[in-house]
Amino acid sequence: QVQLVESGGGLVQSGGSLTLSCVASGFTFSAYPMNWYRQAPGKGRELVATVSPTGGSTDYADSVKGRFAISRDNAKNTVYLQIDSLKPEDTAVYYCNYRRVLHVITNYWGQGTQVTVSS
Repeated sequence: QVQLVESGGGLVQSGGSLTLSCVASGFTFSAYPMNWYRQAPGKGRELVATVSPTGGSTDYADSVKGRFAISRDNAKNTVYLQIDSLKPEDTAVYYCNYRRVLHVITNYWGQGTQVTVSS
């Protein structure tokens, strides 16, 4: 079955950096785009970054452009999210996502990793 396991979150000061990782299993990782979402307290889940199957193309939410970088290592079935210049408003639970489109759309999520930015 599909499993996504995130790690790398923590408590950091404003202006700091973190690298989040997500190890995937149970599907052909190299064949699919991968996404990072985040959910801040009291808010909905927000798509922040997407990477193409080869890693050659990326896309970002306007709110994180220039500070976030998504990448992947298909040999390790791992997708990363490098977060620089952290702001208090980046505080959220960050989720790795794989969206399978077959006859229906199925979203798979990891358990999330908490990022807390202190001012």
